[in-house]
Amino acid sequence: MAWPVTSSETVYENPWIRVVEDRVLRPDGDAGVYGVVEVRQSAVFIVAMTDADEVALVAVDRHTVGISLEVPAGGSDGQDALEAARRELREETGLIAEDWREVGRMDALNGICRAPETVFLARGLSRADDAAEGRHEEGITDVRFVPWRELLRLIAVGEIADGETIAAVLFAAIALNRVA
Repeated sequence: MAWPVTSSETVYENPWIRVVEDRVLRPDGDAGVYGVVEVRQSAVFIVAMTDADEVALVAVDRHTVGISLEVPAGGSDGQDALEAARRELREETGLIAEDWREVGRMDALNGICRAPETVFLARGLSRADDAAEGRHEEGITDVRFVPWRELLRLIAVGEIADGETIAAVLFAAIALNRVA
């Protein structure tokens, strides 16, 4: 069922997001207001796995929640999703990957956002010739390699709480036939 929009107004915007206030007709027929965050560019998430079955994670100091353990990710910056994923992996971890596979697409916080995302599985990892560029400006404090089983334990006990990282790991698990 669609939510008919009777009017729409941008109430805030910056280079990364726009917040729109829609006057809508709710599914029950009553008039209402719905705030929507529109992300200006799609995002990419990379589950980068070593030959030893470890996943590359970054510790990011987030303004909203503090230190968060996540898979490398970022905005597409107008690039093709795969090209953006390659750039983000290199910038955030200093790694390049030989093998890339798109394993899923998702929408972040779809109750309040329009934020399309693409998830990639990257394998055949090696160090880039140059150092990772974007670590400090993005608040990345550490890059670590976590064995697959430990990764799942960290999710189970809440040490990894980023929803998009958890969803990306699930897409990778499905692609790797590691779920029942």
